Amino acid sequence: MIIPAIDLISGEAVRLLKGDYSQKTIYSKNPAELAKWFEMAGAKYLHVVDLDGAKSGASANTGTIREIREAVSIPIQVGGGIRTADTAARYLEDLKIDRVILGTAAIEEPGFVREMIAKYGTDRIVVGVDVRSGKVATSGWLQDSGADYLKFIGELTKIGIKYIVATDISGAGPLPSPNGAM
Repeated sequence: MIIPAIDLISGEAVRLLKGDYSQKTIYSKNPAELAKWFEMAGAKYLHVVDLDGAKSGASANTGTIREIREAVSIPIQVGGGIRTADTAARYLEDLKIDRVILGTAAIEEPGFVREMIAKYGTDRIVVGVDVRSGKVATSGWLQDSGADYLKFIGELTKIGIKYIVATDISGAGPLPSPNGAM
């Protein structure tokens, strides 16, 4: 299944070139309309990332994500800046998002992943593994954790993670073809 993605900066749908925040292309100033278009085109699931939240560690596009949730009936998974139980609850309980994606918090606080699995189950918790040169990147692709991505993925499966969204940052954005580096 192909899952379309909407990356958000300042309430707009964007794409970064290879994770570079200074090289963004704006695709839509109305991400909810874009989400509707994806659903009408046959999308069965939607992937949304709050890039401002990923960078800062605090959700910045909650209002836009709420608009997207209200615009479509298909399941949505959201990532970017989900580093506390309160933020996860806001998305999963208040906004009725189907899955949250834990990234930076997953590598920096493995106990947090276990806590979220215990509370919400393995079907609602996804881990994002962003990879640059074989290492896991964090904080909106801006930091290098030093962790080997394959070893980290192995650790995630041992604690029960069923869903992993892996991104090879070096190939993100230009879409010439699928990147086989991972």
